[in-house]
Amino acid sequence: MIAKITLGTRGSDLARAQTLLVENALRSAHPNVAIETKIIITRGDNAKVVDLAAGRKGLFTAEIERALLAGEVNVAVHSAKDLPSQTGRGAQIAAVLPRAPINDVLISKHSGGFDSLPNGATVATGSIRRKRQLHWKRADLKVVDLRGNVPTRLRKLAENEWDGIVLARAGLERLGFSTTGSGNGCEAGQFFFDILPREIFVPAGGQGIIALQIRADDQTTKAFLESVNDPETLLCLRAEREFLSRLHGDCNFPVGVHATINNGKMKLRAQVFEGEAPTPRQAEVEGESDEGDQLAAELLRKIGQG
Repeated sequence: MIAKITLGTRGSDLARAQTLLVENALRSAHPNVAIETKIIITRGDNAKVVDLAAGRKGLFTAEIERALLAGEVNVAVHSAKDLPSQTGRGAQIAAVLPRAPINDVLISKHSGGFDSLPNGATVATGSIRRKRQLHWKRADLKVVDLRGNVPTRLRKLAENEWDGIVLARAGLERLGFSTTGSGNGCEAGQFFFDILPREIFVPAGGQGIIALQIRADDQTTKAFLESVNDPETLLCLRAEREFLSRLHGDCNFPVGVHATINNGKMKLRAQVFEGEAPTPRQAEVEGESDEGDQLAAELLRKIGQG
C-alpha cells in the first residue's frame, strides 16, 4: 500500500492548475494517501531566448523527468504536447486524465472571429504549426513570435499593437477563462475569443492531455494511477506520439495530429507542412482502437504519397 506520493511539476500557473486536477482525482480515488507536490524549475522557465532551430520539445519537461528518474518524485505531471515523442530510458507514461477540448483559440481585439481580422492583421503565436496554419488560411496576416505563460501572453496582447494571439483552449479553460461568448474581460484588457475549427487548425499531438509519467520499473505507482487513468485517451496519445516519432516531428516541426475513438474504432488524422509549401499534406486512417501503432505507420505512408 502507498502511504504518500510526490508529484513533480513546473511552477507556472497552468502547470499548478493541471497538477491540482491530478491531485484532486487521486484524493477522490485514494482519500487516505498523502499527496505532496514538488515544484521543479525547467530550462524553459529560465530561458530568456528560445532557440527555434533547436525546437521546444523537452524544454519544459527534461528536468522533471530527471527528478523522476532520480527518485525525487514518484509521478511527473506534464502537458503531453510538451513531451518529446521518445521519453527518457527508464520512464514511461503510465496514465492520463480525460482529454480536455483540443481546439486552438484566437484571442482578438476585434469581434467577428478569425475571418473578420483586418487585412494585414498581426497575430502572435509561439507555435510553428499555428504559424503555418494561419498563413495557409490567411496569407495576408503578419505572424509574430510569442513567448511566456498564459497571463504574460494576454498582457503582451494588451500592450502591443497586435490584433490577436492564438492559445490552446484547454490551458485557457484550466485557468478559469471562458472561451465561449462574444467577449471576455481579462485583467489585461477586453478581448474576443474565437474557437478555431479543428479541421483546419489540427492540434499538436497530445494537446489537451495531462500525462502522468513514472519510472518504468515502478509497478506500485503504476497500479496506483490506474484509478485515474482514462484508457481511450491514453490509446489516442500513444497513437499520436507514434506518428510523431515515425515522422521525426519533434524539432519545431509544423505538424498536427489528432486521434479519436468512437465505438471501439480509432480515427487518426494528420496535417503536415513541408518546406515552403503553403498548403499542408493531410490524410486520415481508421482502424481498431488498439491498433494505434499500425495506424500511425499507415497514416505516414498515406501522407507521404501526397
